[in-house]
Amino acid sequence: MRKLLSFLHDLWQLAKPYWSSGEKWVARSLLVTVIALDLGTVAVTVQINQWQASFFNALENKNQAEFMRLLAVFGALAFGYIVMAVYQLYLTQMLQIKWRRWLTERYLDDWLQERIYYRMQLTDRATDNPDQRIAEDLNLFVATTLTLSLGLLNALVTLGSFLVILWGLSGEMALALGGSQIIVPGYLVWVALIYATAGTWLAHVIGRPLVGLNFQRQRFEADFRFSLVRFRENAEAVALYAGENDEKRGFMQRFQAVAGNWWEIMRRQKKLTWFQSFYGQLAIIFPYVVVAPRYFSGAIQLGGLMQTASAFGQVQTSLSWFIDAYARLADWKATVDRLLGFRMAVDATARDALRSPGVLRVQEPRPDIETQDVQLRLPDARVLLDDVDLRLAPGEPTLITGPSGSGKSTLFRALAGIWPFGQGEVRLPEAVRLLFLPQRPYLPLGSLRAVLSYPAAEHFDQARLHEVMRACGLEHLQQRLDDVQNWAQALSGGEQQRVAFARALLHRPDWLFLDEASSALDEAAERALYGLLKELPGTTLVSIGHRPGLRAFHARRLAITRDAGGVPRLVAVAMPIE
Repeated sequence: MRKLLSFLHDLWQLAKPYWSSGEKWVARSLLVTVIALDLGTVAVTVQINQWQASFFNALENKNQAEFMRLLAVFGALAFGYIVMAVYQLYLTQMLQIKWRRWLTERYLDDWLQERIYYRMQLTDRATDNPDQRIAEDLNLFVATTLTLSLGLLNALVTLGSFLVILWGLSGEMALALGGSQIIVPGYLVWVALIYATAGTWLAHVIGRPLVGLNFQRQRFEADFRFSLVRFRENAEAVALYAGENDEKRGFMQRFQAVAGNWWEIMRRQKKLTWFQSFYGQLAIIFPYVVVAPRYFSGAIQLGGLMQTASAFGQVQTSLSWFIDAYARLADWKATVDRLLGFRMAVDATARDALRSPGVLRVQEPRPDIETQDVQLRLPDARVLLDDVDLRLAPGEPTLITGPSGSGKSTLFRALAGIWPFGQGEVRLPEAVRLLFLPQRPYLPLGSLRAVLSYPAAEHFDQARLHEVMRACGLEHLQQRLDDVQNWAQALSGGEQQRVAFARALLHRPDWLFLDEASSALDEAAERALYGLLKELPGTTLVSIGHRPGLRAFHARRLAITRDAGGVPRLVAVAMPIE
C-alpha cells in the first residue's frame, strides 16, 4: 500500500502541472466535456438494458406493433450513442495533443535550460535515451493516462448504474446453513463481486512481472534504435574502416537484448492471456447460468432473463476492468517509471548545477577577457588544468598550443560557460558576442539557408549568403539554399568546416574561438579562410591548432606544459611566434 501511495503521489506530480498551467481552463473544459459524453454513453447503455426487457417480451408475446415501436426506439438510442462516442473520441484526442504539446515544451525547456542536457551527458549515465523519453514516453504517458482514467471512470459509473438495476432484478436467495436458512438479498450482485474479485487477484499475481519487463523493453529498444541512428550518421567512417561486420555484431548484441526481453514478455503474456481468455469466455455464459434458475422457476419472463443477464454482464465487466486492462497498465507503469526517472534526473542535475556551478562567468564593464584562479577538472575529479590565469586582449589574436589531451578544448568549454567541473571565474565584457567553432561543426536538420544562419533566429538575406559562400568556396551550393536534408551527411568534412567559417563571417562576433576548426582543410584553404577572418572588423581570434601556418595570423602564442608534478598548466606569458 505504501508503494502504491508513493506511486500515485509521483504520478500526480507528473500530471498536475498541466492542469494548473495557463491552459488549465481549456484543459479542464475539454475534460469535463469528455466525461459528460462518457456519462451520456453509460446512460444510453442503461436505457438499452431496460429496452431489452420490453423488446424480448414483445418477441415472446408475438406483439408485432410493440416490436416495431421498440425498433424505432433502439434506432434513436443507437444514434445518440454513436454521436456521443464519436465526439468523445474526437475531443479526447484534442485534449491528448494539447497535453502532449504542453508537456513536450516543458520537458524540453527543463532539459535545455542551463545546458542540463550537456551536464547530464557527463554526469548521469543511468538516464538513458532522453530523446526517447521526450518523444515516445510522453506520448505514451498522455495517451494511456487518458485512456485508462476514462476507462476506469466509465467502469465505475457503469458499475454504480447497473448495480442498482441488478440488485432490483436479483431477488432473494435462500442458503441452507447448519439447519437454518439465510436469506441473501441481491444475490447476483454478490456473485458478480466474488467472481470479479477472484479474477482481479489472479490477474495481478500472473501479470505483475510485466511491469519490469516492459520497462526493460523500452530501454533495450531505444538502445538498439540509437545504435542504428549513430551508424547512419557515421556511415562514411564505417565504410572507410570496412567495419560492417563489427557494426553488425554490435547491432545483433543489442538486438539479442531486445529479443531476450521479448521472449520473457511473451512467456508472461501467454500465461496472462490464458487466464484472460478463460475468464472472458466464461463471462459470456456465466450471467445466463446464474440467472437461469429464476427464469425456469417462472419468476421472470424471457425479457427479464435477457435484461438481468445483460445487467449482470455489465456489472461483471466493470468489476473486471482491472483484468482486461492489466497488460496496458503494466506498460503504462513502465512508462511512468521512465518519465519519473528522467524528471528526477533533470531536477537533480539542476540542483547540482546550483550547488556546484563550476567555473563562473561574470560580465562587467571591461574590454578584455580574463580568468582568475581557474582550475579545470575531469568528471572523475582529476585535475586537468590548474592555476589558469589568462588575459585575452581585444585586437590581439592568440594561438593556444599544447599536446593532445592537455586540456585546450576544455579551456574553451570553460570560456563558453559549459564545463561544469572546476572552479574560478571567467570575466567577460558586458553584452559581448562570442562564437565558438569546434573541430566538427554542428549542422542542424533543415535547409542549407538555416544551416548557414545557425544559431540566428532569422536567416540572413540571400545576397549576403551568396557573397559569403563564394568567399568560403561554397559557391557550388548556392542554388541549394532551400534544399532540406541532413547536411552533416551530404557535405564532406572540409565543406562542413567551410560552412562554420561562413557562419563566422555572417555573425561577425566580438570574439571568435576556433578549436582546430580548419583541420580538415588543406593549408592553402586554411590561409584563405583565416585571411577572411582577419579582415572582420572588431573580431578578435583565439585559436587552438598545431599547424605552423596558423602562427602567421596570430600576434600572441600561449602553450600548455606540464609542471614537475605532471599537471598541465597554461603558460600565461606571451611568447613570440616562431
